[in-house]
Amino acid sequence: MERKTRVRFAPSPTGPLHMGGVRTALYNYLFAKQRGGDFIIRIEDTDSQRFVPGAEKYIIEALNWCGIIPDEGVDAQGNVVETASERHPHAPYRQSQRKPIYRQYAEQLVADGFAYYAFDTAEELGAKRAEMEAAGQTFIYGQTTRMGLKNSLSMPEAEVKELLETRTDWTIRFKMPENRVVKMDDLIRGHVEVNTSTLDDKVLWKRADELPTYHLANIVDDHLMEISHVIRGEEWLPSLPLHYLLYRAFGWTDTQPEFAHLPLLLKPTGSGKLSKRDGDKMGFPVFPLFWTSPTGETARGYREDGYLPQAFINMLSLLGWNPGTEQEIFSMQELIDAFSLERVSKAGARFQPDKAKWFNAQYMHNLTAAEFAPLMQPILKANGIEVSDERAGKAAEIMKERMTLTTDMWDLTSFFFVAPAEYEEKLAKKQWKGTNPQMLGELRGVLEAIDDFSKENTEAVVREWIEAKELGLGQVMNTLRLALVGAGKGPGMFDVTEFLGKAETLKRIDAIIANLKPME
Repeated sequence: MERKTRVRFAPSPTGPLHMGGVRTALYNYLFAKQRGGDFIIRIEDTDSQRFVPGAEKYIIEALNWCGIIPDEGVDAQGNVVETASERHPHAPYRQSQRKPIYRQYAEQLVADGFAYYAFDTAEELGAKRAEMEAAGQTFIYGQTTRMGLKNSLSMPEAEVKELLETRTDWTIRFKMPENRVVKMDDLIRGHVEVNTSTLDDKVLWKRADELPTYHLANIVDDHLMEISHVIRGEEWLPSLPLHYLLYRAFGWTDTQPEFAHLPLLLKPTGSGKLSKRDGDKMGFPVFPLFWTSPTGETARGYREDGYLPQAFINMLSLLGWNPGTEQEIFSMQELIDAFSLERVSKAGARFQPDKAKWFNAQYMHNLTAAEFAPLMQPILKANGIEVSDERAGKAAEIMKERMTLTTDMWDLTSFFFVAPAEYEEKLAKKQWKGTNPQMLGELRGVLEAIDDFSKENTEAVVREWIEAKELGLGQVMNTLRLALVGAGKGPGMFDVTEFLGKAETLKRIDAIIANLKPME
């Protein structure tokens, strides 16, 4: 029987979710959905010293905005599940609430000879490190040094027992086997072999806070949560030999997940990992949502900068994955259908801010009036405008070809809702002179006589009048634009007149005639 696909995204609440983390979540999600499997979220909050209040909530909100919805681990209100149920059988999904589980497994490793207790203080380890460096050697806590350090392998059993009872700063370390070749397979990077002589004895569990390190916690939780594939960032590739050995030590090789390590997201220059500093320097966000830290530090977000979530996701999906075709625009379902780990690159993917804007523009240009309405309404209300969804959406739809970001919407559509209070000087000097004011007055009479103020009918009537008067089309339209818009921007004038309606169109013509003195 084929094993059900179950993947997890396991962020640490140490700050806002980086776009690289969103991509990791996305690839996990796509992989699971394509295979009819489950996408699980698990909060890895074992690093108590780096915990940041508000980060967990931010992570969940960011995933929701992106449309990456977990099947397990989070309830309908966006809370990490703490109590087991039919849908969430492996709760709690916050590692800090699973403390007793980890100690049990850590002690099992000690009992089976795969781990040991270590009592060295930070000062003692620092002194040993300095001693070896002075002798031109590199210090690692491992095969060549462990017997000269304070641990249950080098000390009498009675002393070990006493220290376990009286000290609270001890740890449990993995006993790395000597001179063994660990053979591993990665779904992206292929076959890898590492000799254990190069590896140290990692800490697995800490008595001080009774919490595991990542190495133990993720192995135990992945096993108990029946994870079939671990898809994570390449920064965890050096830890893969230890994780393989832990599965062997526990006797879980038959259910060990397959691994895939994703490439880094690189700076726009192509050199080095993409960071917040790069975004600050070059003017783009690196986080999905705006973030305010407990200390007041802020960071820009794609949502607040005017990006649509579907465009953001589409852009991210192609940073490291190639569909093998020329197609660039994908819906979430199309991504699910097309995604494969086999087409994920080993090399880092260079982020291009201009390409991110291009993706968003493509999505903006394809929105319908109904889809624009919920985007427009908050903007309109913030500017004191109360209109129907139909009018809100229609205004945006008329101007959509000029939009790149949602933050463009008010600037591009405001003239539909607010009559000009002043007139663009350059356009006024060109159009509001000579016979043009008189001509506009005559045009007002033509417009007032029209009963059917639809775009098509109004255009036909006005064009007939222009021809009869032997006027220039540009002369008439630009003067009308000055009156209705106040500037040399906007769509075709008959789109404007139809949207405004007869009464508002005449009102704006009357206003410019009454208030703007003709130019010399």
